[in-house]
Amino acid sequence: MPRPSSCPCGLPAPYDDCCGRFHRGDAAAPTAELLMRSRFSAFSVGDEAYLLRTWHPADRPARLGLDRRLRWVRLEILETGGGSVVHAEGTVRFRAHYLERGRPGQMEEHSRFVRLDGHWVYAGTL
Repeated sequence: MPRPSSCPCGLPAPYDDCCGRFHRGDAAAPTAELLMRSRFSAFSVGDEAYLLRTWHPADRPARLGLDRRLRWVRLEILETGGGSVVHAEGTVRFRAHYLERGRPGQMEEHSRFVRLDGHWVYAGTL
């Protein structure tokens, strides 16, 4: 899948400088919100390896099998709790917008994140 020029996560930065650096492994997301944004971007660009790498091993599936009919187009962060550089846990409630066969849709989730070996990982939903 071609890499976008602007970052799908919604922050005003080029993809390569924003979530792309996390996807490439050049940096790790310093907050739960940035991990959430980078995971949305990974869905958007089809980076299954990054999604699995940032998923808590206790709940991580063996593979995802991303649905190529969905095009993730916009992310709204609705609420955050904890998840800063000084926290060990955090939550992010978000709404993700997508197109499926040209029709708009959205999903909302309240996700939980924890630090594992110093890095934020996705730990499921609340």
